[in-house]
Amino acid sequence: MEDHSELTNLSEAERKAIEELIPDEMSEIITSGIKRRHFLKLFAVTGTSVLAAHLLGIEQLMARSAPIEQQAPAFIENGINVSFNVNGSPQQLMVDSRMTLLDTLRERLGLTGSKKGCDHGQCGACTVLVDEKRVLSCLTLAATCEDKKVTTIEGLATGNELHPMQSSFIKHDGFQCGYCTPGQICSAVALVAEAKQGDASYVTANVRKKGKSLKLSDEEIRERMSGNICRCGAYPNIVDAIREVHGDKAVAQVWQFADGTI
Repeated sequence: MEDHSELTNLSEAERKAIEELIPDEMSEIITSGIKRRHFLKLFAVTGTSVLAAHLLGIEQLMARSAPIEQQAPAFIENGINVSFNVNGSPQQLMVDSRMTLLDTLRERLGLTGSKKGCDHGQCGACTVLVDEKRVLSCLTLAATCEDKKVTTIEGLATGNELHPMQSSFIKHDGFQCGYCTPGQICSAVALVAEAKQGDASYVTANVRKKGKSLKLSDEEIRERMSGNICRCGAYPNIVDAIREVHGDKAVAQVWQFADGTI
């Protein structure tokens, strides 16, 4: 097989893992990046115990932020120029004044990590960070993000190093089908920041007493994440993942692979 190592940022261990598990997909992965269907194929062609040995490297590859390439629009009506920063990359583009941030990210910038679920602001799958605050990108006009900093799921990792929340979701199996996971993780990252600022929620005992670095109970975490729906029902694991990042000590991993390994 041709050596593509000079064409990508794959580490030797990552390239070897991909070539061993799904060699037929190697060329496409290098040219367009690893997609969810590639990850699902890993489960199909291996057992979970085999995949576990490669899981960290694969997840690092999936989380790596790829260069953003703007897609040419077919037609723009009521065009408006927007300049903003997306995952550390300055972007300037013309969009329809009615175009949502979600559609701009997915259709114009090729950042498909943020998902379009209900498209009505009810499921949370499209959650991204705008100036470090979580927003529903399906209800946010791209035009309102002028001169702002937008962070999507693709921008959380730093090179090969996963964001602590991403690592915690992996450790605690905070996802099943994975469709809601980008929004869950972005929302969780903002939640931890909100707690450090002392922001209250609907279940905070004394909303008048605002202090820094709130210690969140499981009830608080559930309330603050209630806008992110997981139809697979991975809520207990999501709470554990957030509690570990928010707290000062590790939370025990409760799930195991079929062969009994952790």
